[in-house]
Amino acid sequence: MCANLIDTIGNTPLLHLKRLSAETDCAIYAKAEFMNPTGSIKDRIARHIVEQAEARGDLRKGSTILEVTSGNTGISFAMVGAEKGYRVVIMMPKSVSTERRKIIQSYGAELELLDDLLRIQQAMRASEERAQQDPTIFLPRQFSNPDNPDAHRRTTAREIVEQAGVEIDAFVMGVGTGGTLMGVASFLREVNPSVKIVAVEPAESAVMSGEAPGHHGIQGFADGFIPDIFNLKRIDKVVKVSTADAIAMAKRLARDEALFVGISSGANILASLQVARDLGCGKKIVTTLPDRGERYISIF
Repeated sequence: MCANLIDTIGNTPLLHLKRLSAETDCAIYAKAEFMNPTGSIKDRIARHIVEQAEARGDLRKGSTILEVTSGNTGISFAMVGAEKGYRVVIMMPKSVSTERRKIIQSYGAELELLDDLLRIQQAMRASEERAQQDPTIFLPRQFSNPDNPDAHRRTTAREIVEQAGVEIDAFVMGVGTGGTLMGVASFLREVNPSVKIVAVEPAESAVMSGEAPGHHGIQGFADGFIPDIFNLKRIDKVVKVSTADAIAMAKRLARDEALFVGISSGANILASLQVARDLGCGKKIVTTLPDRGERYISIF
């Protein structure tokens, strides 16, 4: 029995994608993060950031959680805020799916829409100014807060090792804040120094590859800059995936693997297939399925 919904976060299954694995003669596994309470991996960081802030006294009764996000993190903070009784204000681009907006508002959070994805950094500066003027505002700062990767080091990474063992040849993950990749990589490298860490980014906004930021449709990836918590030196390889290819793979996952997941999942799987082919047969590749497909129906 769980005391509340927050206690159900994590401990998601690791799925063996048999049909896709057969194409490469490798074993491809995907962590079913869409099974978290709000349907995404971001529940993990929302819970951890809030609980760590409470423990430090940075977040208390009467506080307002104000966060700038391109999507799922806003939903997760809205849920955690509703459970714990905090007012939540989410700033996000107008380009995000209609479903995401409605879900955030359904949890009682307030929504402030930004004109452009590429203006997220401006919104972050604006949120800092608001917090300076109002001491009741708490900023999670997911792009720079070390509690973000720490959440994945403490939970996601350990679950992967428990489920797949230490003999993992590669971990593949798309980069939004970079928290999942940094946190999981930190722990995996301790138990298996030879594991390859692979980052995934949109081909249309390949900032990790040294290209200019641009518009893309892989929501949750690449906000047009490299976050403070992300260290490119810890990455062995960066794979670029186009929005169109990511959407096509997400649709295929529903048909071939019975997994109705989001666009970022399609990107992660495409990159995993490429890594599997590069490494050769018999390897074990682990990735994640970050969220559900329902919140992209208007896009699909």
